[in-house]
Amino acid sequence: MLLGVGKTTMNISHEKNFTKMDAATLAMFDNKWASNLVSAIYVVVTLANLSGNGISLFLLLVRTTPKSPSIIFMINLTLTDLIQGTVLPFQIVYQMQGYNWTLGKGMCNVLTVVFFANMYCSILSMTAISADRYLGIVKPMRFREMRKNKYAVMVCIFMWLLVLAILSPLERSDLTYYVEEREIVTCFDVLRKDMLPSIAHWAAFLFGMLIVLFLCPFIITLYCYINIIYVLVRKANSHQKGRAVRLACAVLFVFIFCFAPSNILLLAHTITRLYYDKSLYIYYKLSLSLSCINSCIDPFIYYFASKEFRRKLRQMLRLQTLSMTETQMIEGHRESMLSAAALPNVSDTV
Repeated sequence: MLLGVGKTTMNISHEKNFTKMDAATLAMFDNKWASNLVSAIYVVVTLANLSGNGISLFLLLVRTTPKSPSIIFMINLTLTDLIQGTVLPFQIVYQMQGYNWTLGKGMCNVLTVVFFANMYCSILSMTAISADRYLGIVKPMRFREMRKNKYAVMVCIFMWLLVLAILSPLERSDLTYYVEEREIVTCFDVLRKDMLPSIAHWAAFLFGMLIVLFLCPFIITLYCYINIIYVLVRKANSHQKGRAVRLACAVLFVFIFCFAPSNILLLAHTITRLYYDKSLYIYYKLSLSLSCINSCIDPFIYYFASKEFRRKLRQMLRLQTLSMTETQMIEGHRESMLSAAALPNVSDTV
């Protein structure tokens, strides 16, 4: 972001009044190696995304019962990933055409908003899954009423509204920019400084993305899984503990490997651009490709998070089903769902 900057001013320009691009910006447009690498990552991610999440959505919607709050959050996460998978091919074409966007302003806005909405809705969905598991395992009695499907649906709606509200500057602004030196039209890679009225508005925008949508959910997720593992180490058998640890590792890996680099580099690039007239955008661009990889890892999160999902996936692939103990636990959970007096079962979330 804030990439295209002249030597003395930001891109405060209109279609017929161009600001000269700085050398770092033009070098990024000329870097074929980086463009090809990002395109290759997007191709692999698109194929893995559509296939893996397509299967996951079928299992979660059609084959997995009951629809617990965690399953609802997983369905929300899967839909988010699939939407991203449908727009990534446009990003691939854009990269392969040398950062030349030919599909107009509206499609550029759609692509950009979907890209970032996927990242932050994925973060919030994984936080919601971890919070639901925390309430079911660590605080099963105190928050029993909160673990109902209607609240899960409300949380999903709220997280989408929150993300779209924070990303509203990207929804309202013209994100295309004509680069006279290369005769190309970029999409999101060059932003005008006057996209927002003042530096204070830019600070609020970045605060919403970095703090509200990334750092706070990460802290909540970390807290939840530390407490979950602590409780299971004390009370549960080794099988349950192992599942919880593997799930926690998968989720934290997504946060650290996929989401942290782009969010940290966004802040670093913005500071260096505003105050030191330097650019880290090429590294930020590469880090954004890492954020897409989360959509390929999410099905593994479902596998570790839901016994019923594991059982249905193994049945579909004709692999060995779950052990008799796990099957009995699932059946016991189903029966408990039919009883108004049923108490939360630690095993149904591990």
